[in-house]
Amino acid sequence: MNKSFIKSAALAAIVGFTFAACSKDAKVTYNTDVVAKHDLSTSITATGTIEPVTQVEVGTQVSGIIDKIYVDYNSEVHKGQVIAELDKTNLLSELASAKSNLSNYQSNLDYQTSNYNRYKTLYEKGLVSTNDYESARLSYQQAMQQVAMQKMSVQKAQTNLGYATITSPIDGIVLSREVEEGQTVASAMTTPTLFIIAQDLTNMRVIAKIDEADIGGVKEGQHVMFTVDTYPDDQFDGAVTQVRQQATTESNVVTYEVVISAPNESLKLKPGLTANVTIYTMEMHDILSVPSKALRFAPNELLLQDDEKIIDCEGMAKVWVREGKDFKAIPVQVGRTNGVFTEIVSGVNEGTEVITEFVMPEEEVEETTASNPFMPGPRNNNRNRQGSTGAAGAGAGRTGAGATGAGAAGTGRSGAGAAGGTGRPMGGGR
Repeated sequence: MNKSFIKSAALAAIVGFTFAACSKDAKVTYNTDVVAKHDLSTSITATGTIEPVTQVEVGTQVSGIIDKIYVDYNSEVHKGQVIAELDKTNLLSELASAKSNLSNYQSNLDYQTSNYNRYKTLYEKGLVSTNDYESARLSYQQAMQQVAMQKMSVQKAQTNLGYATITSPIDGIVLSREVEEGQTVASAMTTPTLFIIAQDLTNMRVIAKIDEADIGGVKEGQHVMFTVDTYPDDQFDGAVTQVRQQATTESNVVTYEVVISAPNESLKLKPGLTANVTIYTMEMHDILSVPSKALRFAPNELLLQDDEKIIDCEGMAKVWVREGKDFKAIPVQVGRTNGVFTEIVSGVNEGTEVITEFVMPEEEVEETTASNPFMPGPRNNNRNRQGSTGAAGAGAGRTGAGATGAGAAGTGRSGAGAAGGTGRPMGGGR
């Protein structure tokens, strides 16, 4: 015979024996709860970094030496305020050179204009050839283009000179100062950063990284609570303002950035702090619900007492109530759940007492376990007493076999023969 089948049969016999013993001798009790209104919520956790909503990196478009710096860390600045200046010596020379060239080109234009007008008059009278007239007109047009181009050069030199004066683009606070007076900055391929200015530290945001397994439940407008390590007892509130579509992969872990508003009227939140974020993906208040384990409960016939019966019903979800000695099932329609409580859409009213689980008396369970030879029981160092009890069970097998059982058992265990002689008849002899 298959050993696994034998084990399964033995286990089924053990369970059946236990339930049968409890149903007859033990008084099974049931825990109940009432259908009531609860707050249901589910959440996901993540970490993020606090940063200002508007943060500007101030640089320079021209190369040169930092001549003056007028602000420092944490300085409050206003839009258009001068915060630094570059040395303007070279820029002023370039502007002067451009203006000088413009003056020369303008003089040439004046001459070419007079020459063209003279040739035009002579050509109209037929005193000069067409070739001479066209040559004069071409020189005049080239002179105009040279003047126009040189004007642009002068304008560029003036703009570069203006760039030597660094002003704040926004109202805010200086978070970082990257240069010192006398330092040379070069704007070749990239614009060097001189200052970082935050517009408003009372209005911060958190950039949280959400795992790909959780990002599907995150939506704009969801409530967020977060803490920072420097204020472990303070909780800050915010809301999801943006779910960015760009994914980031680090060590084969895919995350998405979620932007969370972080009002900071107290100015406790500082740029760069790590935030421990809890995003509430579901949040419902005063929802009629029952404990989720009530929907998993089902009465067992083996545990019924006298006159108790089960009245079942059809339904995908149901709860059980006691009506006298009857266990009655009520079909219900359920909604969302947080794992602990489940929303009840219809089926039962508020205040209905439902069964959540049955409770076996501990004393009865211990006695049943001890009396079952297949169940593990507490160890006893006195093996002679165990032998005596075991011999009693062994000798009780057959009528008239007490002496034989006693003799066999008596060779290894004391007192076994006496117990064998008093055994209850069980299937051997009648």
